Amino acid sequence: MLTVHHLGKSQSERIVWLCEELGIPYELKRTARDSRTMLAPAPYKALHPIGSAPVIADGDLVLAESGAIVEYIIAKHGNGRLAPGAGHPDFAQYLYWFHFANGTLQAGMGRLMMLNRLKLDADNPVLVTSKARVDRAFDLVDARVREAEYFAGKDFTAADIMMGFSLTTMRYFQPYDLGRCPNIVKYLARIGARPAYRRAMEKGDPGMALLLT
Repeated sequence: MLTVHHLGKSQSERIVWLCEELGIPYELKRTARDSRTMLAPAPYKALHPIGSAPVIADGDLVLAESGAIVEYIIAKHGNGRLAPGAGHPDFAQYLYWFHFANGTLQAGMGRLMMLNRLKLDADNPVLVTSKARVDRAFDLVDARVREAEYFAGKDFTAADIMMGFSLTTMRYFQPYDLGRCPNIVKYLARIGARPAYRRAMEKGDPGMALLLT
């Protein structure tokens, strides 16, 4: 049995969502963040040397990193579903947006979050540059979902699962006004209507308000 160790309000929601979309059996073990620090508690950190979410166990295997876990589950348990192959016309777009999630958008939002915690002056050049980079990333995302229903193209894929967290729950940690991104708002309405997404969020973070607007 595949075990998904889910830390509340974290990238591990991607793994719960993926399992629900694929309809594969899994055991969900939920862990709440420390109420004071909002970090993972010590038992969760001990699951893997990197000490962060997500983590899965599959037999003797313990694996971290959301992108690696998504690819592993698709290949090992999903028969390649939600990941177009190299011969598919959407393959390049799938790869780009799958990796854009953590390589650009999530990383940029994370840096901005840390800079904001330093209480820098509004005209600090590092802060200004970081904000501009995040804006450019959101502009690119908004343009993509204006021209395509989903990130890879017309079909929902794991690229949407990777991008979904950064566009929604990550905004609990680094707020971002989607008023300037009307196409993202429309895209998130499509995501929010997916039964598997709703099941995953209720199982992983029951009662949490979903940041779909």
